[in-house]
Amino acid sequence: MDNKTKAKKILDTLEKKYTEPRTALESSNAFELLIATILSAQCTDERVNKETPALFKKYKKPSDYVKAKLPSLEKDLSSINFYRNKAKSIQGCCKKLDEDFGGKVPKNVDDLTELPGVGRKTANVILGNAFGIPALAVDTHVKRVANRLGLTENSNPDKIEADLTAIIPEKRWTSTTHYLIFHGRDTCNAKKPKCDQCELTKLCDFYKREH
Repeated sequence: MDNKTKAKKILDTLEKKYTEPRTALESSNAFELLIATILSAQCTDERVNKETPALFKKYKKPSDYVKAKLPSLEKDLSSINFYRNKAKSIQGCCKKLDEDFGGKVPKNVDDLTELPGVGRKTANVILGNAFGIPALAVDTHVKRVANRLGLTENSNPDKIEADLTAIIPEKRWTSTTHYLIFHGRDTCNAKKPKCDQCELTKLCDFYKREH
């Protein structure tokens, strides 16, 4: 079975299980999603979602973050992992948004990745979820699941993205991100994958090796 056929079978199976492929991060616009995604690095979506309602009420636009005193912003982010670094990144990101993009979140990966604190994964999250532009974001779950299933042999996220987008139709890129994340969280855990509960064992290289 070639990888295009295999990927289709995997996604068709996951599509039946996860009927609402969407990011778990809560936001009401592209700017809020950008901030939430920066905060979510090495932090759970659940923790971020607990903190962002108050944050978004206080800081409504990029200039609000730029004007804030750094110690004050750090305090507002203090329950988030690596909050000091993230506070600096967010201020730098918002300063560039104001200076170079008129306070608007850009709609292409090249401009997005020029923003401090924004890598390719974050950029693709924004494109796919805020703007409806097909984009495949590779986080730790996508990396792990794609490798175990045998859809890629790479460990570099950019190379994994290239491998997956080469075998998956563009219209499915954004939903693929969510399906693989959901599967990684629910079933294909990092330390103790629940292979006995998995619908993908017949398609999984990891299962064939380990069982």
